[in-house]
Amino acid sequence: MNIKSTLKKLWKKLYQTETACNIISFLAFMYTKFVYKTTRWNIIGRENIINLWESNQSFILVGWHGRALMYSAFRDYRFPLNALVSLHKDGRLIAGILQKYGLGTIGGSSNKNAAKAACALMNSLKKNVSICIIPDGPRGPRMIMTESPIYYAQKTGAPIIGITYSVKKCKFAKKSWDKMMIPYPFNEGVCRFTKPVYVPQDLSEKEFEQYRQDIENLLNNESFLADKEMGLDPILPDYDNKETKKGRKQC
Repeated sequence: MNIKSTLKKLWKKLYQTETACNIISFLAFMYTKFVYKTTRWNIIGRENIINLWESNQSFILVGWHGRALMYSAFRDYRFPLNALVSLHKDGRLIAGILQKYGLGTIGGSSNKNAAKAACALMNSLKKNVSICIIPDGPRGPRMIMTESPIYYAQKTGAPIIGITYSVKKCKFAKKSWDKMMIPYPFNEGVCRFTKPVYVPQDLSEKEFEQYRQDIENLLNNESFLADKEMGLDPILPDYDNKETKKGRKQC
């Protein structure tokens, strides 16, 4: 009997149970809070979202999957926020973390529950409740913007704001498609919010794609700058992926 293979199968079964999901999401929540509290943060551009919240205007917050672990820790508890989460097992874990931070969650992806999730996201924005989308999840290509944030911004008039962060001491999950950053406690870090980007309602197909590319570049440049400030080699977009040339569609 291959003990390693047996343990791997057992872990996979346990990982898919609701109990295990709740335990892991709780531990991840506690870890991210501990990291946030023990890190000296320089937060740049946070006034961009605070100003919108205080003027009762909803917005679309976007950030890359590889930096998603800490996003919730930077939220302002005075204001509601709904996040789109995938329906697969990793998405359930992320939903558990978000809910412990007090965020609302909307389940959906490009493959499952897409229409229902899209309606929920649109209704959230129309009710002046901001939404958060990971526009390269749940499976990539890494750091390539999907069309969905542009679509929601175009239809509702809500601006898009990007979020990213970096820290001096961390580990990268280099075998995963997103190269997830796992920050260590007792650290120094920077969190950067982009300026709000408004998308006009009337756009040609070419103009729509230009907005998608511009916002993708804006978020990537902020990520590169954050990594540079922390003395890290930047994680680069997966431009070699065959899906990147068109820009993926997603819920």
